[in-house]
Amino acid sequence: MNLSRRAVTAGLLSLASLKSASAAVELPRHIVLVVAFGPGSGIDFAGRLIADKLSKRLGLPVVVENRPGAGGMTGAEYVTQAQPDGGTLLLMDSATVLQKWLHKDVPFNVLTDFAPVAKMTNSTLLLCAQASFQCNSIKELVALARSEPGKLSCGTSGVGSPHHLDLLLFNSLAHINIVNVTYRSSLAAVTDLLGGQIPLAWSGLTAVKGHIQAGTLKALGSASERREPQLPNVPTFAEEGVPGVVVNNWFGIAAPAKTSSTVVAKLTKELAAVAQDPDFAERLQKSGFNATYLDPQQFGAEIHDDDARFGKLIRDAGIVPQ
Repeated sequence: MNLSRRAVTAGLLSLASLKSASAAVELPRHIVLVVAFGPGSGIDFAGRLIADKLSKRLGLPVVVENRPGAGGMTGAEYVTQAQPDGGTLLLMDSATVLQKWLHKDVPFNVLTDFAPVAKMTNSTLLLCAQASFQCNSIKELVALARSEPGKLSCGTSGVGSPHHLDLLLFNSLAHINIVNVTYRSSLAAVTDLLGGQIPLAWSGLTAVKGHIQAGTLKALGSASERREPQLPNVPTFAEEGVPGVVVNNWFGIAAPAKTSSTVVAKLTKELAAVAQDPDFAERLQKSGFNATYLDPQQFGAEIHDDDARFGKLIRDAGIVPQ
């Protein structure tokens, strides 16, 4: 869902009753925004842009801290254990919702251990290959994978990431076996893709846009309901005969669960203003993201909806938590 003035206006109106209280709230002297993946990744770019804009709004340092590991669980768990004073926030992504459906031991409950603050962005994931790769479409790739089961490999940004789930769904729904190769970030996977170490990689547009434009990489398919506007010639998986491979990557700000409503309201108020900043939306779009805003109630509802939707997708695909 693209940024909507109606959604932003509704969010601002819903905060009106807390305006006086939130204005009086004192935050810590600096804020740490935890990004649960490595530097150079799409989520890292979004986090640094949000941190910069939020810092200027608050008049406080907002510093990105990368805490990669375990498909995003390491960083998310760290935030759940932080002081609930607004000083430590998580740039939550859809991977956080996936964890309990893909892993037996998850050190947090995404529905109860976080206080949603605001959803900010959404991005499409792409299955990419080197320009010289023998397949030029998902249909051709499925045929090749079926003729050589287990011989093809694909890079993803961690077990339990949306990239990983897209690969699992693709394997299950197309009845193929492409081997997952785990990286600390999509940028690291793309680096090995360019170097020829792996034939395929899942990535957001941020890490591959320049390479696609330069002709060194090609996008075979888009894991979305509709084609990515910046790559209108790249078909969706459904168009290529594999419906159901749809896991978009969204990013939003979340705090530890016991953070006060007044602190959340103060942060939400400033993030809503960030979302209205034309420079913010433009810089996101140039990097392959859609600017999106949801207030805490709307964002919390989407987290609950995704939890139910992803759970059904994973169960229906026969994927068992490991």
